[in-house]
Amino acid sequence: MFSASTMDRSLRNVLVVSFGFLLLFTAYGGLQNLQSSLYSEEGLGVTALSTLYGGMLLSSMFLPPLLIERLGCKGTIILSMCGYVAFSVGNFFASWYTLIPTSILLGLGAAPLWSAQSTYLTIVGNMHAKKAGKRGKDVVNQYFGIFFLVFQSSGVWGNLISSLVFGQTPSQEALPEEQLMSCGASDCLMATATTNSTQRPSQQLVYTLLGIYTGSGVLAVLTIAAFLKPIQDVQRESEGEKKSPPFWSTLLSTFKLYRDKRLCLLILLPLYSGLQQGFLSSEYTRSYVTCALGIQFVGYVMICFSATNALCSVLYGKVSQYTGRVVLYVLGAVTHLSCMIALLLWRPGADQLAVFFVFSGLWGVADAVWQTQNNALYGVLFEKSKEAAFANYRLWEALGFVIAFGYSTFLCVRVKLYILLGVLSLSVVAYGLVECVESKNPIRPHTPGQANQAEDKEIQTKM
Repeated sequence: MFSASTMDRSLRNVLVVSFGFLLLFTAYGGLQNLQSSLYSEEGLGVTALSTLYGGMLLSSMFLPPLLIERLGCKGTIILSMCGYVAFSVGNFFASWYTLIPTSILLGLGAAPLWSAQSTYLTIVGNMHAKKAGKRGKDVVNQYFGIFFLVFQSSGVWGNLISSLVFGQTPSQEALPEEQLMSCGASDCLMATATTNSTQRPSQQLVYTLLGIYTGSGVLAVLTIAAFLKPIQDVQRESEGEKKSPPFWSTLLSTFKLYRDKRLCLLILLPLYSGLQQGFLSSEYTRSYVTCALGIQFVGYVMICFSATNALCSVLYGKVSQYTGRVVLYVLGAVTHLSCMIALLLWRPGADQLAVFFVFSGLWGVADAVWQTQNNALYGVLFEKSKEAAFANYRLWEALGFVIAFGYSTFLCVRVKLYILLGVLSLSVVAYGLVECVESKNPIRPHTPGQANQAEDKEIQTKM
């Protein structure tokens, strides 16, 4: 007989994971948004981010299954979180010799961290559903909804902390008109050149912020270590031990999946997801917000993005069952398309404060589509090879980040917006082809006992 205590234990573990990630990404999210503005000299900030996602790209190909098999989900989460803390510490002594190595460490841990989190929540949700006599889809959907509601708020807290700390910087004089002319889409030099508006705050304020972020990361590690129940123990309680597939088998399956033409068409979706997130956290924060308003406004503007992203992620989860995913993809594509055209035409100025928040809010509305629906789509279409499918997803998303941060130092913002427009258009066309193929094959054969697996994975969502 199903007992309430079982539900309490499962929900407790979900909340522990959620608040652990909240603490970790409160620090990392705020720090990532400031890299391009804090370390603009010689492009150190964006180069560090490009290196970080390069490490994530490499790790997504082989590390997740290896670490999860050897350390379990809890051990993998703890070890990966330590890489994030190391990156925060590296920022105390920011140079090419500290930021680049710590960026690599963080990147190597990012893919295993998210793979372990997805695996943990899915297993716990399905086990609870089995005991309660419910559909796996419903319980896992509930657990991921709780997780992302808590997790997405990390962007609010991380950016709020940075704006409050840097808000102590003496207010700057109004920027001359000729400098404002080089902001926005016209910016071709600010990736490597330092101007009055992008001057770093005092070293004392930077250290204060880094101390808060590092403490938050350490607290995240301690929270998981002390309170999260290991997945091996959870599994033994219900269904006993299962033998994991060999590591090399899992690795090869990641590349064998490219035999499926649907995956080859869909790789543009995660690639675009990485590109557009990279654009927001490097180009928009630096060439628009910092250039026209000052670095102390970056956090406030990004809070608007995080808040709309979190709210829309929850909303889309409820709305998608009525509208279907196609409607949401159209919404995301049209919203981003409109934003990019407007950003190409707009000349930012300090007297247009509200407009900066409108753009970040609309970007969050569209980003929530990519973050929720992309992962759900992969989970539904490749339910029999979910590990390989999600490894491929992370690989291409990481590549998008690497490209976005990699060309940040030598391309004009206008060119980057044109690239985004092109990749978005191709992604929508490729996605449309996949939907056409699926509409002609609405029913796919399942092996016994797997009839509902597509539903069970539908809700799996983001990085």
